[in-house]
Amino acid sequence: MSSIFQSLDDALSAIIDGCMVVVPREVSGVPMAATRALIKRGVKRLHLVALPTSSLQADLLIGAGCIETLETSAVSLGEFGPAPRFSAAILSGTIKMKDATCPALHTALQAAEKGVPFMPLRGLIGSDILKHRSDWKVIDSPFGNDDPIVLLPAIKPDVALIHAAMADRFGNVWIGRQRELATMAHASNKTIATVERIYDGNLLDDPVLAAGTLPGFYVDSVAVAERGAWPLGLPDYYSADADHLAEYAKMAATPEGFAQYLDKYVYDKRAA
Repeated sequence: MSSIFQSLDDALSAIIDGCMVVVPREVSGVPMAATRALIKRGVKRLHLVALPTSSLQADLLIGAGCIETLETSAVSLGEFGPAPRFSAAILSGTIKMKDATCPALHTALQAAEKGVPFMPLRGLIGSDILKHRSDWKVIDSPFGNDDPIVLLPAIKPDVALIHAAMADRFGNVWIGRQRELATMAHASNKTIATVERIYDGNLLDDPVLAAGTLPGFYVDSVAVAERGAWPLGLPDYYSADADHLAEYAKMAATPEGFAQYLDKYVYDKRAA
């Protein structure tokens, strides 16, 4: 098997203190096993870019003290309520928040994907968000008078961290319909993928699977992590664990409860 396949901890060794890491939204294959491994290692000062939203993953990393800067358009536990550690961090000012919109984040990653320093975007003018993003520039369009447009600087992460259903022995990763995972990989210096299983064959040789495959030359490390998105779901494979998410929302409502959650489900101090 190719040396691209590593243990989970070895695959994650590229994520060091101070890295910019981009992760996907809840329905695109969130690498939760990798998230717990990073917390156990004690990684610090991450600049987390959640494309374009996050839920349990960002809340866990924030509560565990791994995040210095968060760039996203929303963090929420959805039907289970607000993300408690995110909310507490915002109110206390313990993380830097770079507020964004979903289209803005996609546009900024696409700029890096295309190798250009910025991209224009409509739809932001008139929004209060421009008051809080000095790095977003409003200019007059060079192709028309009185036609302002916003320029967004490219976001080029150090690492894209994803979870997918499978990879083959050549390092090709099947991402299916979740095309933003390809944008993340194209835009980032490195891509680390956790997968449910190894596919026996070459994904790019299969006419059905090839279109949903991220070629191996965009992937630096692959680690097998069965049910690696748990307690979140993996689209078309398994659903989120609603009981666990409800338990998290209840425990994480207080710092003491969150610490107990980490001991039980991350540090595995179940007997404590």
